[in-house]
Amino acid sequence: MKQDIEEVTRSRLRALRLARGWSLDELARRAHIGPSTISRIETGHRRLALDQLVVLARALGTTVDDLLDEGPDDVVIKPQRSVVDGATHWLLTRPDDPLGRVVAKARLPARRRGEPRIHPGREWLYVLDGTARLRLGDREHLVEAGQAAEFDTMIPHVISGHGGPVEILSIFDRHGEEAHLHPSGGTTTRR
Repeated sequence: MKQDIEEVTRSRLRALRLARGWSLDELARRAHIGPSTISRIETGHRRLALDQLVVLARALGTTVDDLLDEGPDDVVIKPQRSVVDGATHWLLTRPDDPLGRVVAKARLPARRRGEPRIHPGREWLYVLDGTARLRLGDREHLVEAGQAAEFDTMIPHVISGHGGPVEILSIFDRHGEEAHLHPSGGTTTRR
């Protein structure tokens, strides 16, 4: 490997680990590689080995190709559409966001199945089109196009369209991604 590709790969490994909030010990546990070995790989004190990259990529939920790719399209994100319980989502950030942010665009129907959810963190949403019905605990808020809302996600919450579908832009952390984009038991269709 060229030195610059190695540096980019090391940086991506570390960014992916940190974006998930994982310590060296946590990644080591998931990858079955010693934490000191991972530390030496990230800092350049150990050469990258393909067999270790495969295991680390799998543990981090990515591919070796994604770790090694330094193509000119690296700045362009090509969102994949997924449908979960009638809501359509487009993930607009990479899994290796260094701050652990998740930005997603969603088209939500007026009536959504499911109960309000809670998870650690905060969520911010901006309504692009339509009106959002935001249920927070026992209260309901209507958020119109051009307006935003921010709330503590430990309050039971659910978002749907009011009077029709709504398109929103949301920013949340990894806990929010798991709760909103990958709910347990939901069916996901990617296109």
